[in-house]
Amino acid sequence: MASTRAQILAAPRGDTASMPAKHVRALRLWLGVVALLIVAMVLVGGATRLTDSGLSITEWKPIMGAVPPLSEADWQKAFAAYQKIPEYIELKRGMSLDQFKTIYWWEWAHRFLGRLIGVVFFVPFVGFWLLGYIPRPLLPRLIGLFVLGGLQGAVGWYMVKSGLVDRTDVSQYRLAAHFGIALSILGYTLWLLFGLGAETPAGRTASRGRAAMWVAAGMLALIFLQLLAGALVAGLDAGFGYNTWPLINGAFVPNGLGEASPWYLNLFENKLTVQFDHRMLGYTVVVASIGQGLWLALSRKPQPLIASGVTLAVFALLQATLGVWTLLLAVPIELGLAHQAGAIAVFAAGVYHFWVASHLASPARQTHATASA
Repeated sequence: MASTRAQILAAPRGDTASMPAKHVRALRLWLGVVALLIVAMVLVGGATRLTDSGLSITEWKPIMGAVPPLSEADWQKAFAAYQKIPEYIELKRGMSLDQFKTIYWWEWAHRFLGRLIGVVFFVPFVGFWLLGYIPRPLLPRLIGLFVLGGLQGAVGWYMVKSGLVDRTDVSQYRLAAHFGIALSILGYTLWLLFGLGAETPAGRTASRGRAAMWVAAGMLALIFLQLLAGALVAGLDAGFGYNTWPLINGAFVPNGLGEASPWYLNLFENKLTVQFDHRMLGYTVVVASIGQGLWLALSRKPQPLIASGVTLAVFALLQATLGVWTLLLAVPIELGLAHQAGAIAVFAAGVYHFWVASHLASPARQTHATASA
């Protein structure tokens, strides 16, 4: 084991292709589970938003908060704390204890998943590190991922705090930031997962695939922007209005897009403008992804790159269709969650496509063959 560990630690910076196959499989399984838990947490967070459950727990206890109320007295205490915030006073007055328990469990499940992800990441990480499974170039990246997860927990509480004093809901700005960090954590986890044990294809040069790499990067940035726009829609409950398509209030470009002053507030606080922007960005993602797929095919790019680009275009088209369906039915919770799951699928496809493009554009280098199990 000592010689294997020394070989791994001596690997070139950024190179994981020389890892033993059993190490690659173990790390892939671990990061795959972490990625799935992140997706589950994002979806439970979406359900928390759609059920107006996010403010049901009015305090942040990173350790003791993992234990839910266990007695009737504990439930009454938690309910009494909720009854003091504006959401209850202005919108939910008269709610029964059983109704409160329903929203409490959604928020508790969301926070519990966050804690679970921390444990599922940290405990195997320490074990893999002690066993010599983690090559030196990968170590700081995994530590960075763990730190980013801790930051997400703090931002989540920062978001909740915005709805406990002067508002009846959380700030859409903080909601978008919370969602954006979740996407970043998921994307980085997937990036590390895709790269484990991967070798640069022989004969590739950086110049040959650089254009495709930059196009893929732009495509991913556009998808990320669209998802943040979707978070603003959720934060303002903008999807519950203007439930017609393709027109809004009888026009493709409706009146009222610039009613807020100063003008830039329309991008973040005008419900009509926020939904309009989300629609336009959705159209742009679909058109851009289809255009990219056609360009890759007509340019006779490497087959893996064409396949990932076409897959991304298909996912984007399906997601846009699902988005229209969700809008027309005024965002029922099932379709709302399906739309969020579709957004995550498009984002993951975008990350994979960018990874393929970057991988093919990397300068060819000599690597050790992956050892057999």
